[in-house]
Amino acid sequence: MLIRKKYVFDTSNLQFLRHKRKWSEKLIRFSIGFGMSILLTVCYGFIFHHAFGFPYQEKLERRVEEIKLNYSLLERRIDYSSKFVADLRSSDNNSYRAILDLPQIPADISEGGAGGVFKYGDLTGYVNTEMMMAVRSKFENLRTETNIQYNSITELSEKAAEWKDMWAHLPYIRPVNVTMRLGDGVKFREHHPVLGSPRWHFGQDFCCPLGTEVHATGAGIVYYAGNQNDGFGIKVVIDHGYGYRSIYGHLSKVNVKRGQKVKRGDFIGLSGNTGISSGPHLHYQVDLFGSHVNPLWYFDDNLSEDEYFKMLDYLSKP
Repeated sequence: MLIRKKYVFDTSNLQFLRHKRKWSEKLIRFSIGFGMSILLTVCYGFIFHHAFGFPYQEKLERRVEEIKLNYSLLERRIDYSSKFVADLRSSDNNSYRAILDLPQIPADISEGGAGGVFKYGDLTGYVNTEMMMAVRSKFENLRTETNIQYNSITELSEKAAEWKDMWAHLPYIRPVNVTMRLGDGVKFREHHPVLGSPRWHFGQDFCCPLGTEVHATGAGIVYYAGNQNDGFGIKVVIDHGYGYRSIYGHLSKVNVKRGQKVKRGDFIGLSGNTGISSGPHLHYQVDLFGSHVNPLWYFDDNLSEDEYFKMLDYLSKP
């Protein structure tokens, strides 16, 4: 590239002389040119950005919008889960805990006090700080409520298992076939049929023939099986736990031994006429924490004979 040379007309000698620029002039011209190039670059960049945009920046903006959408969807799912947990808590309080006699879960549950004002310090300084903090707060509340609900379900399961075990141990069925007629119940006898003296009768008699099968009315452990010469003759005493004991008196034969575990419906002996008895029958007695209670409170005779034996067959299955 040829460098343009500048000539000026010298009037003193009437000729053209080559003009040599000073360094200051060259520096000024260079600065003006450099500044113009920068200005043109900025203008071109501004026009290109508005016309076409920067691909990397657009990618970042799309990513930010995508993250905001995911946060919104996450917040919606957290709200739905919180409502579901609240419904579970309401069901527990109004149904299961009321039935199982457990205290209710408070309606307003929050973690509270964890971290103070700096709890979400790691989320400060961002464009969407408030949104992230709100979602984090809802998530932590949901986590707390879920943990409490999990503990509640565990507590309910343990309590239900305890009640199921207690139900299995309660003396809750008839000890003999429902066709066996009821005799004397809990009452004060002015004349004992054998002794003739006045005394209380603390059980329920069943007028059953000699050799009638007698069944355990609840699960438990055989506390005694034999004859203690206490008027009951041959008897079986079952400790059901939970304060309950059942006594089966005047038997002719026992089919269990002391310390044996029995289930409701197990065959434990045959009715008889042993001890102080005026004839073949079964004396059935229920004690609660050492006090005598009416056995009729613990069963009814609504079953037919077939239903009674079907029940015993069902109870005998493992």
